Amino acid sequence: MIKYLKHNEIDTDKWDHTINKAINGTIYGFSWYLDVVAGEWDALVMGDYESVFPLVPGKKMNIGYLYQPPFTQHLGIFSSQLLNTETIDAFLQQIPPEYRLIQINLNKFNKIDQQKYNVDLYTNHELDLIDPYRKIAEAYSKNTKRNIKKADKSGVTVFKNIKPEPVIELFKANKGRNIPNMGSDEYFKLRHLVYVCLYRGRALLYGAYTDKNELCTGAIFLRSHNRLIFLFSGNNDDAKRSGAMPRLIDQVISDHANSETILDFEGSNNPNLARFYKGFGSSVTHYYHWECNTLPWHIWQLIRAVKGIKHFKRQLIG
Repeated sequence: MIKYLKHNEIDTDKWDHTINKAINGTIYGFSWYLDVVAGEWDALVMGDYESVFPLVPGKKMNIGYLYQPPFTQHLGIFSSQLLNTETIDAFLQQIPPEYRLIQINLNKFNKIDQQKYNVDLYTNHELDLIDPYRKIAEAYSKNTKRNIKKADKSGVTVFKNIKPEPVIELFKANKGRNIPNMGSDEYFKLRHLVYVCLYRGRALLYGAYTDKNELCTGAIFLRSHNRLIFLFSGNNDDAKRSGAMPRLIDQVISDHANSETILDFEGSNNPNLARFYKGFGSSVTHYYHWECNTLPWHIWQLIRAVKGIKHFKRQLIG
């Protein structure tokens, strides 16, 4: 039996036990993680928490919807047993009809009926670090090897355990200037999330410095379920010229090689990023993005128009 539970009805101890033991468990699914990125989230629960499905609701114009919270690549149904399409379908059918618009990412173990649901395949890149470092590094592309050598010649050095603020500021001052949906609330939430993960021993931060001892690139990784997730990074023009980011990732791989760890690059559908991740010998995996729209046509057109106006205003401001 699948039950719909409001946030205050969820037994977080049972929930986190399920996420911890799930064959498709991930740090995104823990209750404390969801509390940070989503606030008051709800859930579908099968039986005595044998399988669970977090739902992140919102409401605008008095219309309920479900969305993918920031800093979670995917969520979906988590279980200690393999999930078949019938079970997945049963969960999706139990989503309350009050949610007229659904735009969420399911994890790669949620094999959805593509004839029945409107889904797109999203791309991820993963690198198994079970082999010794030398063997993994041999599989790097020529361009990746060249960039790492360039970083070494430029005097780039990599350090662990840096603070999150410099990484976030580096991103804000560079790439963040062209990303309109990253505002003060999102940066505050990211900083809070990283400190929560650090407190729980779930975060690793690396920074690459120039020969003048200036931070030029930094990266935040999260660890859970034998997985190291590349959550966030920032870099400047010095890093791009010197090859600092490839050198940083190479150091991460060196530090975790010969272990039962998967380096999860968290993407990407962007061809340039995909090429960059593949340069380390990563393999492609896929997960589903599901959209369900039961809104009246005129309401949906109004929402699209409002979203378009907001985007246009951001373009003018930016």
